[in-house]
Amino acid sequence: MADAVIVDIVRTAAGRGKPGGALSGVHPAVLLAETIRALVSRTGIDPASVDDVIAGCVGQTGEQGMNIARTAVLTAGLPESVPATSIDRQCGSSQQAAHFAAQGVMSGAYDIVIACGVESMSRVPMSMHGQGGRPLAPLSERYPLGLVNQGVSAELIAARYKFSRAELDTFAAESHQRAAAAAAAGAFDGEIIPITVTAEDGSVSQHVSDETVRPTTTAEGLAGLKPSFTDAAIAERFPEIDWCITPGNSSPLTDGASAALIMSAEKAAQLGLRPRARFHSFAVTGSDPVLMLTGVIPATHKVLARSGLSLSDLDSYEVNEAFAPVPLAWAREFNADPDKLNPRGGAIALGHPLGGSGTRLLATMLNHLEATGGRYGLQTMCEGGGMANATIIEIL
Repeated sequence: MADAVIVDIVRTAAGRGKPGGALSGVHPAVLLAETIRALVSRTGIDPASVDDVIAGCVGQTGEQGMNIARTAVLTAGLPESVPATSIDRQCGSSQQAAHFAAQGVMSGAYDIVIACGVESMSRVPMSMHGQGGRPLAPLSERYPLGLVNQGVSAELIAARYKFSRAELDTFAAESHQRAAAAAAAGAFDGEIIPITVTAEDGSVSQHVSDETVRPTTTAEGLAGLKPSFTDAAIAERFPEIDWCITPGNSSPLTDGASAALIMSAEKAAQLGLRPRARFHSFAVTGSDPVLMLTGVIPATHKVLARSGLSLSDLDSYEVNEAFAPVPLAWAREFNADPDKLNPRGGAIALGHPLGGSGTRLLATMLNHLEATGGRYGLQTMCEGGGMANATIIEIL
């Protein structure tokens, strides 16, 4: 079986996912197209040699509808012969895109693939993502207490693990501090590609730094924020909830895109390209759709079992910070080293552009491993509906 390797990986800097955010004036297809174009340019590959482009996107409606992957490929100027498809595994969509790309290479179906993802939460808000219509009767029968939104799931996790509001806010503040320190040290320079932004007055600028990072954030400052998901009916159903999830200990609405060039080790050698990492192991799992966000725990158990590695063999782990209780619950389950957990900050600071987050985490983890001389890294992502992906890469 062929080794699937990462030749290069890039991302945009995060923009606040609301009107007036740094990237809110950029169409999501253009955002992804610019990211793909930069990846192709950096590596010097012949774009006609790309066998497929697999893009993660959660809000596949409006400007992100009609197979945004294909729209972005054509917008990027790639040959018409390059196909593309859009996939949705909720927050893990572009991580799943990387899995599909690597697995296609390993099976011999592909030689060269681009795995990528995008989300413009300012232009395609989460309110557009719902299924609508009447409640699905069989699902209501299976879950009589009812399914809940992800914020309530985060509240349930905090209650189950007995995390205090202070613990959550301390973790969130640390995320901002780590991200700010990494940015100041130039740690993100190798992964961020500039995006040209034209303001309403016609002025042009380059967006190159994460708009979501707040260097002055403190736990004390976050303590003054009000809970976001309080609901009397939910409180009656789940009286254990203490209502401690706020905008400060949650990931912000974010615009962004990211992309990875994945190919076989043999093809990389033929092209004279130096692989940076190889895909070592994969896992994906379902989990309780009410707790929803705890899937990272069984996914990690599964990928470790498949890999033959233990947590002590890993030099870094990226656990997506959709909400602070998620990485904290994961860390408690595995007795993980806190210094190895999201060492350059996580989504609470760096943003969570849904479909673009998987390959964003992969970029940050790969660069951190290279910079610190690490060998193995684990990435895992909680996903809506109760699922999670887990990936282990090995630096080459």
